[in-house]
Amino acid sequence: MPASFLLELRISAEAAKAAETSFRQETARRIAALEQERAIAFRRLNLMQVTADAIDAAESEDIAVASAFAALRSRLGWNADSDARLEVISHFGPVAQAMYRNSSGDQSANIHAALAEFEHWYSETRGSSFWALFEQQMPDTPVVDF
Repeated sequence: MPASFLLELRISAEAAKAAETSFRQETARRIAALEQERAIAFRRLNLMQVTADAIDAAESEDIAVASAFAALRSRLGWNADSDARLEVISHFGPVAQAMYRNSSGDQSANIHAALAEFEHWYSETRGSSFWALFEQQMPDTPVVDF
């Protein structure tokens, strides 16, 4: 059997292997990106739902904003304040105000813009996504059998 024939088959097989490996790596990267987008979308939805529920019962904008702050603290598990946490909470204020104003019939209140501005501020000042705060790992708890 001619050596060149086998060489051509080997080259073809290695090229197919490289193409498959490349495809698998690209697919894995794309799946990871889509997974991250999904996680952020649901974190955003869940926080905004909790915030909307908190604001819904408010009788004034001040109470609505305070309720939104309490919802944010609760959702993040922030039982105590720090300077960094207070800064985040204060920058979340325009989002709460826009939500309250929109729910009160002010159609000029742009919740999307307020939330995007908050997310941008957080990303620029902290160097990470705000939504990464929701990735807190739960500590393992021992299983106790009675």
